[in-house]
Amino acid sequence: MLRSHTCGELREKDVGSKAILSGWIYTLREHGNLNFIDLYDRYGITQLTINKTLMPDGVTKESVIKISGEVLKKPEPNLKLATGSVEVKVESIEVLNKSKPLPLDLDNPDTSEETRLKYRYLDLRTAHMRNNLILRHKAGIAVREYFDNKGFLEIETPVLGKSTPEGARDYLVPSRVNQGKFFALPQSPQIFKQLFQVAGLDRYMQIVKCFRDEDLRADRQPEFTQIDLEMSFVEEDDIYEIMEGMVKHVWKKSIDVDIKIPFPRISYEEAMLKYGSDKPDLRFDLEIVDVSEWAKKTEFGIFQNAECIRMLKVAGEFSRKDIDKFTDIVKIYGAKGLAFLKKENDELTGGISKFISDVPFEINNGEYVFFVADIQRIVAPALGALRLTLGKQLKLVRDEWNFAWVTEFPLMEWSEEYQRYGPMHHPFTSPNLEDRHLLKTSPEKAKSRAYDLTLNGVELGGGSIRIHDRKLQEEVFDALNISKEEQEKKFGFMLGAFEYGAPPHGGIAFGFDRLIMLLAGADNIREVIAFPKNKDAEDLMMNSPSEASDEQLDELGIGIKK
Repeated sequence: MLRSHTCGELREKDVGSKAILSGWIYTLREHGNLNFIDLYDRYGITQLTINKTLMPDGVTKESVIKISGEVLKKPEPNLKLATGSVEVKVESIEVLNKSKPLPLDLDNPDTSEETRLKYRYLDLRTAHMRNNLILRHKAGIAVREYFDNKGFLEIETPVLGKSTPEGARDYLVPSRVNQGKFFALPQSPQIFKQLFQVAGLDRYMQIVKCFRDEDLRADRQPEFTQIDLEMSFVEEDDIYEIMEGMVKHVWKKSIDVDIKIPFPRISYEEAMLKYGSDKPDLRFDLEIVDVSEWAKKTEFGIFQNAECIRMLKVAGEFSRKDIDKFTDIVKIYGAKGLAFLKKENDELTGGISKFISDVPFEINNGEYVFFVADIQRIVAPALGALRLTLGKQLKLVRDEWNFAWVTEFPLMEWSEEYQRYGPMHHPFTSPNLEDRHLLKTSPEKAKSRAYDLTLNGVELGGGSIRIHDRKLQEEVFDALNISKEEQEKKFGFMLGAFEYGAPPHGGIAFGFDRLIMLLAGADNIREVIAFPKNKDAEDLMMNSPSEASDEQLDELGIGIKK
């Protein structure tokens, strides 16, 4: 027997009994003829006392040992530990694996991320990472428990699929058997879960791995996990109700927090106007205001020539350095600059005050007004980013769980990368049927039946009511400039399925990694994934991606273009 108890199990009731423990040495201290060892595993820490004569030579921190001995009551309990009322007097000790000095300090929170990822198997020993993975496990169980009680089936979908336009670059997998052809790793199980609805499997869910070849940031990874969902014979309210119930269940089961439902709803148009974001952080009340009509009549030339002028008003004291920082923030989003006014001693001062004699809104002494003037798709996100910066800098953000549904998204959005309109969610999202006539004339004006759930400024999940009619699906493909030939080549099987009794259906996908990140209070999803990639999409531990040998490439019938 390698252990009779874990290192977090012994209590005062075990005093007088024998125990066998195995684990890692966390600390090793000498005191006279005795050595004190804190032995740990993922369950906790137990203090050991051992006579020096029994200590093997060269035992080091993080070595794996097995001990046996008697459980004693501690003279002075350690109230910080669950096992703090007892200790084990060691009668025998065996070194199972001696450890070299670790290349990172497990107790140093400032260890570089590069080092942590290179030695991830050691980083996972820290309580911080261990607790995050335990939380992830609990949340996963809660998700499955909830959906099972609601009559959903968890059904696996293929990993080797077909390249289809879903908003990001695909990861391609060359086929050895069919040389010159490629599988694609799924960006989501979107097509398959819709086909489940055609098959009559009306309540599908899956905790599923997905892949997107896109630029990384704090809440993105090349491979990520979704809570995927699809239902037949539903409308938007049915999806909202089901997912609100799931959130309430997961929060209660995972961190024992009661979430109030239903969640508030806000249209995409209102979210972009008031908060400059389709994932608004509603934990503070600072709102953006459109002042285009008034501003274009002022003497400030930049306002006169702008399509859209919006403002943020906030009380605070800002230095020139602060203003320069705020200007740099809005420039990231394409704004040419940041105009501002300040009121002090009942006078408008600073910035553009020489062009402004009066304002049509209330402004008090000590308040600043920041303006951005440009086209609407630049003004909104620029001021949205500034709003978040001001909220944090001025400590306006409340400590709370603030969920909101964002609804009525546009069907399409402008892609700066490709310089054309593309689907805001994916090409299978149903337009509002009253906007169907716009698909042929002005598709960029059509609204969709799409919705996102946001939490504290993070998009937690997104979905839509889907298209289930072949003719409507073809009209949307046409509006997206997907040729008839490409429609048939990439989606012929799906279009065909819609002709065999496809029911009305809709669904949603939640970012499981993001959900755990928020539950854990982490600031990026790498903190809640066991073996993540770095910001350059590299695995520093395995040194991947790596080059393929000439023999492997020859088998696949492909070569590398320099």
